[in-house]
Amino acid sequence: MKLTNTNADIFVPDSKPIIQAVERTTHLGIGAHQDDLEFMAFHGILNCFGRRDKWFTGVVVTDGAGSSRSGIYADFTDEQIAAVRPGEQRKAAVIGEYAAMFQLGYTSAAVKDARNTAVIDDIEAILLAAKPEVVYLHNLADKHDTHIGTALRSIAALRRLPVAVRPKKVFGCEVWRNLDWLCDADKQIHDVSALPNLAAALNGVFDSQITGGKRYDLAVMGRRLANATFFDSHASDDASAVQWAMDITPLIEDDSLDLAEYTLGFVNRLAADISGRLKRLAL
Repeated sequence: MKLTNTNADIFVPDSKPIIQAVERTTHLGIGAHQDDLEFMAFHGILNCFGRRDKWFTGVVVTDGAGSSRSGIYADFTDEQIAAVRPGEQRKAAVIGEYAAMFQLGYTSAAVKDARNTAVIDDIEAILLAAKPEVVYLHNLADKHDTHIGTALRSIAALRRLPVAVRPKKVFGCEVWRNLDWLCDADKQIHDVSALPNLAAALNGVFDSQITGGKRYDLAVMGRRLANATFFDSHASDDASAVQWAMDITPLIEDDSLDLAEYTLGFVNRLAADISGRLKRLAL
């Protein structure tokens, strides 16, 4: 498989030939940075772990050079931290038993530039080879510009695919804005209660970020617990860890849908829910 960016890294944990490894993919996650997949697409990783009929493939679009750093990484240059983070991502791919791990190595600026079609080209090439049934993206209400850029480039690539090979489901997942605010009817419930040891191992691999001043490993697990606990006020919890997702499959089924209008539909339904509740219960 040939990718546009010469900095791209392709890793197959079980050393199978690249095409053979990628073709077995059933679930695929596309994230902006090293660690995004483990935080937002654990549902896919978990569904494939230990299976031979389901396989998760990861795609990280940026080089990770702009991350925060402190402790032993405090004096690392952008180039040095960009050399560390791909190694951590490879470790996660081994722990999670991924089919394959792509790290495309683009700068954040390149990903945020809608005119840079090379990013779209590379994502399209991976999608055509993998033909996943389920795809996990950043949600379209995320507050991180690079996450939104990655999601938009990914949707553009998905819309290039022949209709017959497009995924059955595409989810927008939580990272830099959670999705607790979605109306319950709009929430896609990803129960990730199983194998908390695997979740902890995957989250903890990214030492450069954790030591760098951000306890993402604890925060992600806390969010999953909070989602499970605060979902239903009148029933005992059925799950101990839940991730919410936004269903963005319609954007892949109908290329004419406007992305902003579709996303604001979730916001408008929340506004109507709040307004209706206040009016119903007011004096």
